[in-house]
Amino acid sequence: MTRTLEPWPPTDAGTASYAATGLFPYARWRAALPALARQYPQRQPFPHVHLVDFFDADVAARVADDFPSATSEEWVHWKHYNENKLGLTRRALFPPSIGQVVDELNAPAFVAWLSELTGIEGLVADPGLDGGGLHQSGPGGFLNVHTDFTTHHHQPTWRRRVNLIVYLNRDWDEAWGGAIELWDRDMRGPVVRIPPLFNHAVIFNTDQPSYHGFPEPLRCPDGVSRRSLALYYYTIEKTPQVARSTDYRPRPADAFTTRAMIWADKKMVHVYSRVKSRLGLSDDFASTALRLLHRMTRPRNQRTA
Repeated sequence: MTRTLEPWPPTDAGTASYAATGLFPYARWRAALPALARQYPQRQPFPHVHLVDFFDADVAARVADDFPSATSEEWVHWKHYNENKLGLTRRALFPPSIGQVVDELNAPAFVAWLSELTGIEGLVADPGLDGGGLHQSGPGGFLNVHTDFTTHHHQPTWRRRVNLIVYLNRDWDEAWGGAIELWDRDMRGPVVRIPPLFNHAVIFNTDQPSYHGFPEPLRCPDGVSRRSLALYYYTIEKTPQVARSTDYRPRPADAFTTRAMIWADKKMVHVYSRVKSRLGLSDDFASTALRLLHRMTRPRNQRTA
């Protein structure tokens, strides 16, 4: 049966409605919840779950069909030594179908399901999609292994606890790479690799070293990109949290020069992250700042582009 998505008026994230609209298959995933909740904390290298057919087929197809093109000027360019991807966080710019799905995944019903899955009480959604939203990477795109920032940039008492990533890549060839790798806490190697296949989702905890990424440059053809929808969930603590920016790590086989560049780039991202928090800067500013950072950290003979 085809599900009709009602027209959605573009609104600011802070005024979006979070009434559950039936776009998430609650009956199916509630039935699976007891078993998933038992398995979740036991998974290595840190609590996580990989779910297949996350949305019903018609919902996933609509979201994939409406995913904005990489040529849109609204994308933020996350391009520096440790990553090469595009991001779109402004809910008001999402196509109606994607906006509705994001609202569903921020709705109390879904957050309650997620809290029961993870065993984390008091989870809250982030209507501002700080660091989340839509992501895509074309040929050559990558994301070095890292553990995520720990505190919401604009809500100092919000402690980041859970990541949800839904992949929206039809006909993805695993030879192109792009599998998310989950690494052990000692950074010896990946324990789990999950390809970014269509309508697959990964949920994992971020309140401990949860090293992950897709560090090898993508080998997909021109015109193809690795697409995903990402949402992050928090708990509200009594006092402001000690903020830690994204912590990129070298892999065991990385040369000394690569290790030095990963470290230097990480330190500059940390400075930017602190400035963003203190001054309330937007991701539009991030796009400009990270392009400059990319130029500064490239080898000298590549800085003309």
